[in-house]
Amino acid sequence: MAGRRKGTEKTGGRKKGTPNKISGTVKEWIASIIDTNRNQFENDLELLDPGERVRVISNLLQYVTPKMQSMSPGEMLNEEYKKLEELLESAPDEVVDKITERINKLRNE
Repeated sequence: MAGRRKGTEKTGGRKKGTPNKISGTVKEWIASIIDTNRNQFENDLELLDPGERVRVISNLLQYVTPKMQSMSPGEMLNEEYKKLEELLESAPDEVVDKITERINKLRNE
């Protein structure tokens, strides 16, 4: 069986995060086709039934908008805590002290 043994480090090949040259070239080519035929594409869209037009646009949206992942309320809360922690770590001490004072005041009210 070809490949490296489990647990051995990767040697050679692309580094993690390096984009694939072929797919990058194909994406550029598709983008140029769309860009040069934009008016034709818009005209073709206008000729479609309203329902079909919505379907086509909806299908295209997946290529330009990030896919949302569902999160449980607990996961969402943990993400918010992480963001808050990052903000507090980067904030000046005086700001953190004021925030702490305000939280304590709100708790006591």
